[in-house]
Amino acid sequence: MAADGRDRRSRAYRKGHRGEWVAALALMLKGYRIVARRHRTKLGEIDLIARRGDVVAIVEVKARATLIQAMDAVGFEAQRRIEGAADLWLSRQPDAARLSIRFDIVAVLPRRWPVHVENAFQGRN
Repeated sequence: MAADGRDRRSRAYRKGHRGEWVAALALMLKGYRIVARRHRTKLGEIDLIARRGDVVAIVEVKARATLIQAMDAVGFEAQRRIEGAADLWLSRQPDAARLSIRFDIVAVLPRRWPVHVENAFQGRN
């Protein structure tokens, strides 16, 4: 059983890694520059940080069967964790005062191009 659990986690890790790569590619084709991948802070991890001009998209990537499932997978607790991690990242940016932060979701769906949902949730500010 323990090996089965590790195997399942390993598959999920690879699926997530692949999903993040596909999401990053889709964002780059839309004109974004990927500033960070899997950015870790003491408050949590941000899947992708993408920038286009002065707009910074804090992106949560979800590989799910449907867009609804991907959106539902980013619950209130996850949103607060992502916001906290984004605040820490932003506090370390020299040009933070002129940046606009947005919280997006990229849904990686089977046999479809990724769906980029801008402003998927609002931050506290």
